[in-house]
Amino acid sequence: MSNVDELYSHWKQDVYGALTAKLPERRARFESTSGYPVSELAGPWDGGGVEESYAQRIGFPGEYPFTRGVQPTMYRGRFWTMRQYAGFSTAQATNERYKFLLSSGQTGLSVAFDLPTQMGYDSTDSMAGGEVGKVGVAIDTVDDMRTLFDGIPQDEVTVSMTINAPATVLLMMYQLVAEEKGASPADLGGTIQNDILKEYMARGTYIFPPQPSMMLTVDSFRYCSRVLPKWNTISISGYHIREAGCTAVQEVAFTLADGIAYVEAALKAGLDVDQFGGRLSFFFNAHNNFLEEVAKFRAARRLWAWIMRERFGAKNPKSWMFRVHTQTAGSMLTAQQPSNNIVRVALQALAAVLGGTQSLHTNSFDEALALPSEKSVEIALRTQQIIAEESGVTETVDPLGGSWFIEDLTDRIEAGARAYIARIDEMGGMPAAIERGYPQAEIQQGAFDWQRSVEKKDRVIVGVNKYVDDHDAQPDLQRDMEAEQEQVERLEQYRANRAKRDPGEAWRGECEKLTAMADKGETAGYCEQMLAALQAGATEGEIIHALEAVWGRYRPGM
Repeated sequence: MSNVDELYSHWKQDVYGALTAKLPERRARFESTSGYPVSELAGPWDGGGVEESYAQRIGFPGEYPFTRGVQPTMYRGRFWTMRQYAGFSTAQATNERYKFLLSSGQTGLSVAFDLPTQMGYDSTDSMAGGEVGKVGVAIDTVDDMRTLFDGIPQDEVTVSMTINAPATVLLMMYQLVAEEKGASPADLGGTIQNDILKEYMARGTYIFPPQPSMMLTVDSFRYCSRVLPKWNTISISGYHIREAGCTAVQEVAFTLADGIAYVEAALKAGLDVDQFGGRLSFFFNAHNNFLEEVAKFRAARRLWAWIMRERFGAKNPKSWMFRVHTQTAGSMLTAQQPSNNIVRVALQALAAVLGGTQSLHTNSFDEALALPSEKSVEIALRTQQIIAEESGVTETVDPLGGSWFIEDLTDRIEAGARAYIARIDEMGGMPAAIERGYPQAEIQQGAFDWQRSVEKKDRVIVGVNKYVDDHDAQPDLQRDMEAEQEQVERLEQYRANRAKRDPGEAWRGECEKLTAMADKGETAGYCEQMLAALQAGATEGEIIHALEAVWGRYRPGM
């Protein structure tokens, strides 16, 4: 018996077998449409060639270095979380969309916030004009959060919130609403994106300067490890970096370099790496190049496992795991021939599944034109369900593992990402590299090269620079022209009611405590004080203004 056969025998009995004894798979037998059995894991023991480095470079699902997946059974045990990103108009309208999605078979919620909420402005702020409820839902108060999750059991459904600069405020709102329903914070599962570094390099929805922003992120690590142990405290995002124009290699490199920076900041603050390492999660793009995207996920998993175990000395295997939510590429959606986007999204989603994602959002085909309609959202969700239930790719773990091309491409992407990370380390880490404009310049060059290749027709975009149709049929689009006025009136009424209920303005006193903390240079306790301010009736914008009084608002180059 070869060494690989012995390793496989150990994995089959002690790892895979141990889990399936406790958690049975979805079916007792998996088979193809032709009727032959589908093995749980393909590899050299099935007749392929044995690579000398198999154990070190590829390994087994659920074991270091996790190239083949973070769980032994992957989708044989259960499917990925189908988490459609949704949020528009008012909290009431978004709540109705959530209930529709859950009734259609969605297994997790994902909140899209409007730009004023993301930037820490109340809907009544002059800076919010024209943007309230446009690209997401407006959430100003705990009342809005109550409406958003009305009738939804927060201790049973996991929730992802795409919020960064004011992430701690929105998480405290979510906790308060759940507790009002009788749920324990210890039972709440979900994720806040909370990734401020990528905002400075690719997206721009920052509020405070980098140093206090990083401090708030680390404070959320501390708070959640104690109060919300099931909560993923950060979703380190390569998605927006890729949307801004970077390559697959750069997506891996810059995202993991951001992860390194967050780990270093937490260690500097006195946290133990295994105290928070298992709650770090990632957010990746699923782009157009199918096989490259599959290899990208595998390379990122292997590299992150090495970083956490070898670079940071994490001892808990959960700290080594690269757990990732994926969204199909919004930048690849076309306004021309929008129905083509259904095919693009299906291929991108399949790449994410074959890459081993833990949760997935599939974009709607009409999103290049407007917020998605109910019909287009249903098609996007059904795309995931068809992949899960009908395609057969979920029957075996890592079905493309062992492909000479996939393994070679995985190695190449990892090597390229390592080279970028080494360069960033030489600059003093990602925050220093961002200050020098290094990742921004690389992303901009990638975007320029892509656009030039499309314009020269070196890269074909069907319906855009080839197979063009001048008679595109436009779908019915989702519109809500009254949302801003409704939200402004709602917030004004909230403040009027608050004044009657609390003439002493207790909320203002709690916000002043936040200002005092920032002025004294405190580095912890902000989550608890934000919670107190919200309980006293403060709005998101009032809490942000309290900290802005000391930290100011960040302006690039200042």
